[in-house]
Amino acid sequence: MTDKQLSDFIERGREVLAIEEKGLASIRENLSLGFAKAVEMLAGCTGRVIITGLGKSGLVGRKIAATMSSTGTPSFFLHPVEGAHGDLGMVRSDDVVIAISNSGETDELNSLLPAIRSFDTKIISITANSDSTMSALSDVVIEAKVPCEACSHGLAPTASTTAALALGDALAVCLMDHKDFDSIDFKKFHPGGTLGRRLTLCISELMHTDNIPSALENDTLSDALNILDKGKLGLVALTSNEGKLSGVITDGDVRRLICSDKLDISAPASNVMAKNPLRVTPDMSAAQALDLMEAKQITVLPVVGEDGKVSGMIHLHDLLGKGRLKFAETTRG
Repeated sequence: MTDKQLSDFIERGREVLAIEEKGLASIRENLSLGFAKAVEMLAGCTGRVIITGLGKSGLVGRKIAATMSSTGTPSFFLHPVEGAHGDLGMVRSDDVVIAISNSGETDELNSLLPAIRSFDTKIISITANSDSTMSALSDVVIEAKVPCEACSHGLAPTASTTAALALGDALAVCLMDHKDFDSIDFKKFHPGGTLGRRLTLCISELMHTDNIPSALENDTLSDALNILDKGKLGLVALTSNEGKLSGVITDGDVRRLICSDKLDISAPASNVMAKNPLRVTPDMSAAQALDLMEAKQITVLPVVGEDGKVSGMIHLHDLLGKGRLKFAETTRG
């Protein structure tokens, strides 16, 4: 390439950065009460913060969830399409959902929000369109409108995604300040600290072994659902008489049965169980299990030994050390 071409690239790069700077300046100047109310809602959350969005907004959401989780706010990303096909079972009434869409008219996202609202779960939206469908479905709206995209055609999400990402950082930092989250706390959540060491442990050192939510595959669905409810893990393992894993039933499976009018609680649980389910082994590392859970967007797995028998259950919170690290703590006494 010629020196002129190289020089043009540098100049164009500066133009893009200038446009994005203007976008952030606009967001900063127009930051309103909606942002403060969102921080207040998140600070009072006793469950988890669930981030959702599609496409580029989804990628931004993943980063925001990662930032919040590493700074003391338990968070995870929920793909809206997967949510509509069973993963909505991860949502609880004490959670807070942050939905991200520049237009506020993402069909896959907006079709999911009414179901989330039916759980009495609070919704915060980050969008450029405060008059959008998503805004109307939200409890709090953070407006993220930028003057223009950096893309020459104004089509590719550039300045708008930078703005959404920066707003996520602003929310996370405000929550850190509210919780008095300091450098000592930070080390607990990063490699070399408590979390890093925890992820090197084997599943056998972290898994639940007492009162495992398990039923025989020939038990009635009613019996299995009672165990599912009492187990409070969102999953019941179904086994053969020898204790070998045959299948599982999750909260999402039950919801689908109800919606399809196929719930027969007197039938054998094996009629509706998911066969050959994902599982982990006792000698697998916590990091490997975490990767699997993230890839499949699930929060709990049965632990199965070489003999095929269920030896425990592992939950996402076990891997991250929620109980010992007090992820949900909002203030210090």
